[in-house]
Amino acid sequence: MSSPVRATVVQASNKAEKLLKEAAALGSQLVVFPEAFIGGYPRGHNFADQSPRGKESFRKYHASAINVPDGYTLYCTVLFFDPEGNYLGKHRKLMPTYRERLVWGFGDCSTTPVYDTPYGKLGSVICWENRMPLLRTAMYGKGIEIYCAPSADSGDTWVATMRHVAMEGGCYVLSPIQFCRRKDYPPPPEYLYSPTEEDVTPDSIVWAGGSVIISPTGEVLAGPNYEGEGLFTADLDVRGEIPKAKFMFDVVGHYARPDVLSLTVNNRPLLPVTFTSSPSKIKDDEMDECKDV
Repeated sequence: MSSPVRATVVQASNKAEKLLKEAAALGSQLVVFPEAFIGGYPRGHNFADQSPRGKESFRKYHASAINVPDGYTLYCTVLFFDPEGNYLGKHRKLMPTYRERLVWGFGDCSTTPVYDTPYGKLGSVICWENRMPLLRTAMYGKGIEIYCAPSADSGDTWVATMRHVAMEGGCYVLSPIQFCRRKDYPPPPEYLYSPTEEDVTPDSIVWAGGSVIISPTGEVLAGPNYEGEGLFTADLDVRGEIPKAKFMFDVVGHYARPDVLSLTVNNRPLLPVTFTSSPSKIKDDEMDECKDV
């Protein structure tokens, strides 16, 4: 886990590259970053403020996002890359939580991919999306084996949630969580973390982390850690452990009752404007104009 970078995209990318090199030196073949690692989580921002100061605050936040491809709406997004650094695709958060809805747009199920990789079938669900049973079921239906759950939730119940997801889906769960100190954010008065800013020192922990890696049987393989930034690793035996877990409980297999309960997922892009002369198959980079954090 690591602190998101509230800086330029270049600075954030440099930190990501440094951490990737450290992980590779440990032999890691898959690396997952916390939610909103590049661009930063909008903690402490008052995006309900429509004053010139509030608009300028949003402009700065918007400038710290990544163009995928371009535009003005921000989405909380996971980007997938292969080992050679080639872009595979993205998952946009379906339902921003609480005040996140003031700054982030809503994704749709056209960006809920599960990739068949040499390490296992890989996908991602972000933060409190993991509390949405139907979205989890959709991911299980796609055969997900390595379930990545980047988050900003460092609460006491998060580890229990991740253990439940691992056992429910019979999959490995990797949940990197933000760890932040006050100095990771701009200083006052430009940015006020809380009304009691005078009680907070630069080294004060403002988000406690708690990253975990969970096995398909709910065993905690690494973490949770609340001490600081760090790299957490575990060996995943996808071909060995997942069949054992599915033998006992396969939520979309032998333990399903489609005669009683079933799920239909609309995985088409939900576009606000459609042109009748457009090609029937819309390419990912033509789907809309947006920016992702």
